Amino acid sequence: MVNDVLIVSIVGGLLCLDRVFIQTMISRPVVSAPLVGLILGDPYTGLVSGAFIELFWIDRPAIGAYIPPNDTIAAVLIAAGAIESGRVIGELSQGLIAAAVLLYAPFAFLAKKMELRIIRSNEKSAKEMSWDADSRNVHSVAKSHFRAAMLNFVFPAAIILIALPAGIALITWMYPRIEPWGNRGLQLLYALLPVLGIAVTLNTIRLRGALPVFCGIFLAVTVIVRYL
Repeated sequence: MVNDVLIVSIVGGLLCLDRVFIQTMISRPVVSAPLVGLILGDPYTGLVSGAFIELFWIDRPAIGAYIPPNDTIAAVLIAAGAIESGRVIGELSQGLIAAAVLLYAPFAFLAKKMELRIIRSNEKSAKEMSWDADSRNVHSVAKSHFRAAMLNFVFPAAIILIALPAGIALITWMYPRIEPWGNRGLQLLYALLPVLGIAVTLNTIRLRGALPVFCGIFLAVTVIVRYL
């Protein structure tokens, strides 16, 4: 598990770079979570987790100065946390995925605050780079760019490195001790998550075209098939 946590932390940090620098959309939850699931040997759980998170914040695009919740970190943590917890417990149930969503979703807002601090730090660096560019100090400009990239990699990777094993330990200790009524509640939550996501999708269908529709249909069919 230690190796898996380290790998997921590095991959998660690299995926978060796409939110700022590369911007090829691989940081979207519907891509990043299945990728993490593939690395851990369970792409299906990654796809389900990524589709959940993709729908939750599909109406919060990064437009202008607005910084949305970091859904990449949430998707990576939920997918990896559910898969690894399921291996420790011996069974990956729907309720376990729902528990991972409840535990790790708030980290999207924590990471958002981190991104805001990094942006404020980069504003100061941008002024310094402007002065360096005027004085033709190419080395200093390159160093500032590298520093900004490292901040956007190191901090998300550090959050995942700390939160993932702590969450796995909490889930594996708590989940087997949940009463039957609590398990039924988590299973019901798992069934209701696609409904919530589809509601958000219907509100934003004009913004993102067919992607939300695909995610909503996929989740609805998945839940129906699993219950049948």
